Amino acid sequence: MTIEAKLQALTEALARVEKRAQAAEDYIAISNLQRTYGYYVDKFQWEQVADLFARDAIIEINARGKFKGHERIREYMRHFGPAQRGVLMNHIQLQPVIHIDEDGETAHGRWRAMMQVGELGGVARLGEAIYENRYIKEDGVWKIASLRAYQTFYVPYEGGWGKEALPLVTHFDDLEPDEYSEPYPVFPDVFVPPYHYTNPVSGRE
Repeated sequence: MTIEAKLQALTEALARVEKRAQAAEDYIAISNLQRTYGYYVDKFQWEQVADLFARDAIIEINARGKFKGHERIREYMRHFGPAQRGVLMNHIQLQPVIHIDEDGETAHGRWRAMMQVGELGGVARLGEAIYENRYIKEDGVWKIASLRAYQTFYVPYEGGWGKEALPLVTHFDDLEPDEYSEPYPVFPDVFVPPYHYTNPVSGRE
């Protein structure tokens, strides 16, 4: 092998290593972004939540409809009100499956959120949601381009899912979305939120 050929091979190998290193950094950044979303939601920090989204982002939680752009996302999040003594809004972000797209500027992620919601001396509930999200690197920073949360179950804390299952939340009476959502079944019915990826072993959808 000539010197030129060896240099070319080394250059190509270095480029592959750099790409993999960048993908690893991107994975960490996206993981931190999504987990930060959960921490802000926990404490009703709605302005901080909205700042995590890209300029033209979309949020669609349960079947309440799509809210598009920063200001509409802020309006949607503020609808949950301020933090109050004795009120829980925990949204624990778990089980990430993240894929960085070939361009290195966009990505997809699937997450599971475990929810503890309620108030001291009042109603207490447990829930779960599956997120299928898109991310975009905007001005060099990873942001949420689309957050789609599918409620999978929502039950009273007392008695749990063995006693009662609450219905899908479909709307706010006093907040119109930019686009309506399609309802879907929730526990006790069976519904699998669509995956952004195929089976990593078989390749089957």
